[in-house]
Amino acid sequence: MVIGVLQIDLRLHAPQSLKQKRGMIRKILTRCRNRFPASCAEIGHQDLWQRSLLGFAVINTSEQVVAPILARIEDDILDNSEVDLINTDTEFIHY
Repeated sequence: MVIGVLQIDLRLHAPQSLKQKRGMIRKILTRCRNRFPASCAEIGHQDLWQRSLLGFAVINTSEQVVAPILARIEDDILDNSEVDLINTDTEFIHY
């Protein structure tokens, strides 16, 4: 079993409040949940309205299956013109 974990640290352009930020993040996470077989959540920077740390997890039997899914998630989020990438971190845990 392989667990793939992806963390994406983003800077958000549009929100002027935490309420607007939550709406943007909810839209990004919903789109990812609908398109990819992954669990996802905002895992950091909840109190900052122009930053967000998103976490994604994918479980499968092979790293060759997990890695492309995480790469497509990252590409999908970065196609959004309302965000800038600050940092990404990908980790694979083998059991």
